[in-house]
Amino acid sequence: MAGPSRRVHLEFFARLREEAGCDRLELETVAANPAELYAELGRQRGLTVPVRALRVAINARYAAMDTPLQEGDTIAFIPPVAGG
Repeated sequence: MAGPSRRVHLEFFARLREEAGCDRLELETVAANPAELYAELGRQRGLTVPVRALRVAINARYAAMDTPLQEGDTIAFIPPVAGG
């Protein structure tokens, strides 16, 4: 996690929105992919949902946690949601 920094836009849903304290956030990061970004956010914001339980979307398309991030990407972390 020592590459160039990039500004990204984040969206949080359900439990993550509560834990992050917001539904949207703009962040400067050196994280190379969503998994690294989520680990960074977990340390900064105390996120407790395990990364293996999440889905991620980059620019409104589902992606893998190891997809490279680009300047200006919008990343949405989507936790499991119970309903009924």
